[in-house]
Amino acid sequence: MPRLIVALDLPDLASARRVLVALRPAVDFFKVGSQLFTACGPDAVRLVRDHGAEVFLDLKFHDIPQTVEAAAAAAARLGVRMFNVHALGGVEMMVRARRGAHEGAADTKPPIVLGVTVLTSANTAALRSVGVAGDVPEAAVRLASLSRDAGLDGVVCSVHEVAAIKAACGSDFVAVVPGIRPREVCDDDQSRTGNLRSAVLAGADYVVVGRPILQAPDPPAVARATIEALDMIALKISHRRP
Repeated sequence: MPRLIVALDLPDLASARRVLVALRPAVDFFKVGSQLFTACGPDAVRLVRDHGAEVFLDLKFHDIPQTVEAAAAAAARLGVRMFNVHALGGVEMMVRARRGAHEGAADTKPPIVLGVTVLTSANTAALRSVGVAGDVPEAAVRLASLSRDAGLDGVVCSVHEVAAIKAACGSDFVAVVPGIRPREVCDDDQSRTGNLRSAVLAGADYVVVGRPILQAPDPPAVARATIEALDMIALKISHRRP
């Protein structure tokens, strides 16, 4: 069944610490993205780990292969459980990312390395405006296949592409799904979103939820309800399968 990752899309360590104190131990996986990492650097990762939780480092590395390999090794040395690179960086860059992750991990278990397919804020028109051929599902599957060929463990994709990516790349190919909305939120800039049921049905391995939990009147209650809903949906689906 999918695991919940809560996105710490916050401006500083004090805000992140308050969320961690409130949500632990119910939530054991948190995303550190560009905002928090740019403001606080590796201390953001250390803060999450000091609270006994795992880290998805969401920096979407996209650079020349040597630079990405070095960044991947640094991420592994920080002890992150998962990080991502833009699949549009190409196969060689992704191969080097995987190599860096394994080198940086040394004697510990290397992190899960993901290729980012198509951002959940993008649609087909946006892809075409930057010269990417095909519609979103086609582009996502193509980039996922390149990620698999490069030896990555999985991808970040919207809920709408999970089933097609699993069919193309295998059921063990990890799908991390952002843009999951347990309830309606305002001022949302993501266009390809989905709910918990659609994520479980599609075969998502992890769901990333940020604002619906962080902006809730009672974030711990919403987080616990989200985890319970994921478990219940997965159990019902498993009982229906022959």
